Amino acid sequence: MLYYFTDEEINQLILENKNHDGTFDDFLHFRESDGHKKAGIEIPRADGSMFIIKLRQNINTVTDFSAILAYQAKGANKDFKLRRYNGKHEPTNKLENGKFFDFHIHYATQRYQDAGRKEESYAEGTDRYSDIRGALTCLINDCNVHFDGDKQTRINGI
Repeated sequence: MLYYFTDEEINQLILENKNHDGTFDDFLHFRESDGHKKAGIEIPRADGSMFIIKLRQNINTVTDFSAILAYQAKGANKDFKLRRYNGKHEPTNKLENGKFFDFHIHYATQRYQDAGRKEESYAEGTDRYSDIRGALTCLINDCNVHFDGDKQTRINGI
């Protein structure tokens, strides 16, 4: 296992300021690949590691999307997904033996790592967004992301 973070360490990464020197609109330059539109940015940290924000939107199904915040260590080629804001489908929380059908947010947890599952396997339904732009807005607000080239981003809620 390349990464293992405790719940406290995950929370510290979420709360850390993530400052991107561009604007919000700079981020929304999608490219098409494998039936999806994709976009992403990297936010470097002082120690050489980085945060990565990735967007993926199915070209044919507007409710099939993800907005992801990940951490990647310096020199690594794999990331650790801290949060994943997903469209409307049916996730399964294996450890709780529960399913639901809704827009939802996946959270990285120590418990799921300990069980040998993907770090961000645990999900909770949400009514806070209904499209990819709303999901990205939630990620930005929840995870302390700032676009330094657009000082109004935090005030206007994108």
